[in-house]
Parts: sequence; structure tokens; C-alpha cells
Amino acid sequence: MVSGFALLGYLIFTAKPSTLWTPEGSWWKSMALWFAAAITFHDLVLFPVYALADRLLGVRLKRCQDWRVPLRNHVRVPALGSGLMLLMFFPGILRRGATLYGEDTGLTQQPFMGRWLLLTAVLFAGSALSYAIRLTLAQRRNTTTFESRQR
Repeated sequence: MVSGFALLGYLIFTAKPSTLWTPEGSWWKSMALWFAAAITFHDLVLFPVYALADRLLGVRLKRCQDWRVPLRNHVRVPALGSGLMLLMFFPGILRRGATLYGEDTGLTQQPFMGRWLLLTAVLFAGSALSYAIRLTLAQRRNTTTFESRQR
């Protein structure tokens, strides 16, 4: 990380922030700056937040979990999918740039929020169904194993 910050500092020092920000004729430099800022934001803010959330989820699930089938990944996977969709379609969900979007496509951004919520519900429902199936199969397997030991 230190070398990454050193490279970013060197880039900003040599290229000057005004050069990186002006989109006239050098749009790729502005994109590079946003990409570097996104990486930095992810590493310094987002990663600690979702690592802490995962740690708290693990502590919470240890209390109420059936140990035959781990629940953690049945929460992680739909949360990751929902979070990635939110990240990809964030401007549309919040209706940012609605006039430009309407001019370019002839459509509105109104359905974005509802579709993202529906997708999130479907991901969590599918994961809950998968967990229920796995739990049922594990219980059947345990009862047949217990019955065979009794004989």
C-alpha cells in the first residue's frame, strides 16, 4: 500500500492536479484520477467497513446457527451481489443525471430503484431457499445416520 501511495503522490506531483482534472483532450487522465481515487476509497473506507460487518455477522450467527449447515455464505453472497449492483447502477438508482439519461435514451430512471430492490429480494430469497434445502438434507442425513447407529 505504501508503494501505491508513493506512486499516486509521484503522479500527482509530476502531472499536477489541474492536468489530471481537465477533460478537454485528455479524458483518460481524468478517468485515471477517478480510478485511483476509487481504489483508495475502497482500501481505506469500504474494506474496513465490510470486514467489520462480516466480523459482526460471524459473531451474531454463532449464537443462532445450526452447525450442520453454515449460514454465513448464504448471507454473504446475496449481500455481495446486491452491493455490486448498487455500485454499478448507483447514479440511476438515485436518479443522478436524469435529464441527460432521458435525452440520450428517451427513458426515465424511475424503474432503477424498484428493480434493484426486486433483485435484492430475489437474491436473498434464493439464498434462503438454498439454505432451507441444505438444512433439510442435513437433518435427513443426520436422522438416517442416527437410526443406522441404533441398529
